[in-house]
Amino acid sequence: MLTHLYIKNFVLIDKLDIDFRSGFSVITGETGAGKSIILGAINLLLGQRADGKVMKNNEEKCVIEAHFDLSKRSLQHLFDDNDIDYDDEQCIIRREISPNGKSRSYINDSPAPLSTLKTIGEHLIDIHSQHKNLLINSQEFQLGVVDLMSDCKDIQKEYTQLFHTYQKLQTAYQAHQEEVNRNIDRKDFLQFQDNELSQAQLIDGEQETLEQQAHLISHAEEIKQGLYLADSLMNGDDRGIIQSIKSAKDALQNLQDKYAGIATLCARLESCHIEIKDIAGEISTSLDSIEYNPQELDRINARLDTIYHLESKYHCNDIAALKACHQNIQDTLSTIENAEDTLQQMQEEIAKAETACKALAEKMHSLRCKAAEPIQQRIVQRLAELGMPNAAFSICFEQTPLHASGCDAVSFLFSANKNIAMQPVSQVASGGEIARVMLAIKELMSHTSNLPTIIFDEIDTGVSGKIAENMASIMKDMGSNGLQVISITHLPQIAAMGTTHYKVTKTDTSSGVNSNMVMLTTEERIEEIAQMLSGSNVSDAAIHNAKELLKLS
Repeated sequence: MLTHLYIKNFVLIDKLDIDFRSGFSVITGETGAGKSIILGAINLLLGQRADGKVMKNNEEKCVIEAHFDLSKRSLQHLFDDNDIDYDDEQCIIRREISPNGKSRSYINDSPAPLSTLKTIGEHLIDIHSQHKNLLINSQEFQLGVVDLMSDCKDIQKEYTQLFHTYQKLQTAYQAHQEEVNRNIDRKDFLQFQDNELSQAQLIDGEQETLEQQAHLISHAEEIKQGLYLADSLMNGDDRGIIQSIKSAKDALQNLQDKYAGIATLCARLESCHIEIKDIAGEISTSLDSIEYNPQELDRINARLDTIYHLESKYHCNDIAALKACHQNIQDTLSTIENAEDTLQQMQEEIAKAETACKALAEKMHSLRCKAAEPIQQRIVQRLAELGMPNAAFSICFEQTPLHASGCDAVSFLFSANKNIAMQPVSQVASGGEIARVMLAIKELMSHTSNLPTIIFDEIDTGVSGKIAENMASIMKDMGSNGLQVISITHLPQIAAMGTTHYKVTKTDTSSGVNSNMVMLTTEERIEEIAQMLSGSNVSDAAIHNAKELLKLS
C-alpha cells in the first residue's frame, strides 16, 4: 500500500510531505485546490510522460517520491523480471524532472525507464478517475472483469502463448505465399539466370589466375628481353658471373697453403657459386617458357570479359559472390517447385495450432459462463444498495473467431428500471448510474485482484444523500478487507465515512499560489464536513450534523 508521498516543486505545490494509512481514506478540498495535481504527481510515478511545464519554479528540479509497503503482496518475481532490487518491506519510486524537461526515474534507487515504472505501478495502484468510467464501454475491460472472476488465468496464459504461435504461423504462411506468387511471375527470368550462370561454369580463384596470365602474356616481350639480358650476364662465356665467381674461388684455393684465413672465403664463394648457378638455371627455364601467344591472350581476355560481364550484371565483386547469387537463384527455383508441398505443410501446422487454440478457448468460454452468474448477482445486489433496487445487469457472450483473448465477445447489459429491456450499459446508463456500476465492479474485482491500493477520483459524481452513504460504506468495506482505498470526494456523507481524512488547500503566498495537503484531526474533520454541508458560513446545525455523520461512520 501507499505509505508516504513526497512532492517538491510540482505545478502549484512547493513541498508536500505526507503519510498515508491503511483502510479507507478520504481527500476533500474545494474545486481548484489541487486534488487533481496530487493525482497528476502520482500518475507521473506510474510512468506518465512529463515535461518542464510541470515545475512551479523553473530554476529548480521537480521531485516526486512515493513509498509502498509490499509486505502483504508477493511481487518479487516482477522486480526480478525487471532486474530491480526487491525489498518486501518497502518499495520507493522516485521521479526527478529537471528544468530542461529531462526526466529520471528510480525504483529502489535503481534507474528505471518509464515502461518499467508503468509495469510495476500497475501492480501497486489503480487510479480510477471519472474518465475511466468510459472503460465500461470497452469490451476488453468487460472481458477482463469476467476473466478476473473466472479463474482462467493459467489457461489464458497457455492460450496466449499458443495463439501467438498460431498468428506467427499464419503470418509466415501469408508471407511465403506472397513470395511464391512473386517468384512464379519471375520463374522464366530466374530460369534464364540459372542457365546463364550454369553455362559460365565458374571456378573459385579462376579470375585471379586469368588476370595474372593475361598480364604475363601482354608483357611477354619485355619480360623475355629482361630474362635474356640476365641470362647473358650470368652465363656469358667471357664475362659471365658464374664463370667469374668460379675463377675467383679457384684463385683463392691456390693460396690456402700460404694464407690460413683464406679457407673461409673459399667456402663462402662456393656457396655463392651454387646459389647463383641455381638462379641462373631458373632464369633460363623461365626464358624458355615465356612466349607471346596472341591466340591464348584472346582466349583469356574473352573468358575474363564473360566473368566481368556477369559480375556487373549481378552486382557482384568476385566469382565467390556470383556463385552465392547463383545458389540463391537455384534455391528460389527450388522453392517454386516445392511451393505446393511447403504450403500444404504450413497449412497443416496452422490447422493443428488452430484446433489447439479452439480447445483452450472453449475451456475459457465455459469458465467465463460459469463465472457470469455470480458476477451478475453480486453487481445487482450492490446496485440495490446503491439506490437502484430495480436494476438488472447481465453479461452477454457472443462467440467470435479466435482473437487474443479467446473466442468470446462480452457485453454488459443494464437496465435501471422495471420492465425496461436491458441494453449495453454505455447506451442506457446515466453518468451517476455508470459511476455506481463501476463501483460495484471495482468492489467485486477487489476480492480477487492482488492490487494493494485503489484511488477513486470523484466516483460519487451524480449521487447524493443515502446513496452516497452506501457508496462510502462499500468503499469502507473494501478498505477493511486488506485493500487501501482512497476516495477524492465532494460529498460529506463519503468524507465522514473515512477512517483517515485529508484536506487539500490552496493559499496565496509571497511566491505565488501554493497547494498543500494535511491530515485532519477529529475537530478539523468536524469543521471540514460541516463546511461541506453548509458552505463557507458554518452553522451550529451544520456542526451538529457533521458530528452525527461521523458517529454513523
